[in-house]
Amino acid sequence: MKVTSSEIVISAVKPDQYPVEPIPEFALAGRSNVGKSSFINKMLNRKGLARISSKPGKTQTLNFYIVNEVLHFVDVPGYGYAKVSKKEREAWGKMLETYLTTREQLKAVLLIVDLRHPPTADDIMMYDFLKHYEIPCIVIATKADKISKTKRAQHLKITKEKLELHPHDTIIQFSSETGEGKDKAWATIESYM
Repeated sequence: MKVTSSEIVISAVKPDQYPVEPIPEFALAGRSNVGKSSFINKMLNRKGLARISSKPGKTQTLNFYIVNEVLHFVDVPGYGYAKVSKKEREAWGKMLETYLTTREQLKAVLLIVDLRHPPTADDIMMYDFLKHYEIPCIVIATKADKISKTKRAQHLKITKEKLELHPHDTIIQFSSETGEGKDKAWATIESYM
């Protein structure tokens, strides 16, 4: 997809704030600091649209971005960040669960993981949650450029094994530095529209 327009529409915390347009939505889930904002910015060809913070755990709302007037990216709060109170984490969890399990426009979740490291317990829990609710999942393995080409197959294998990746689910190596995986990510997203 050639992105010609993109902007943030709303930051929502409850269903009555969600956009009303009946267009496909793709949620981006991942632990704090995994590179969700960099992924969004690279995919949308916009440097600072999604704010990149040095402090993990900054996204505390569901941020809806409209792309080419035909779909929404929905950036959800990152998980697994320790400096957030238990109460706040529970509130985010409820907000996220409500969105993921009730939103008709949701076509798939892009689960963002760091290819350099095995998926965390939180990554596995999120993947299992998506499988449980039969929500389509596209795994985006970021920071691919930080791993030598000779070691990538091993890292991919570990990621697939740890997540117990379902054969129907796609895993895409991605780099927001080089743009590797961008075309494949768009093609996969479009296949769900």
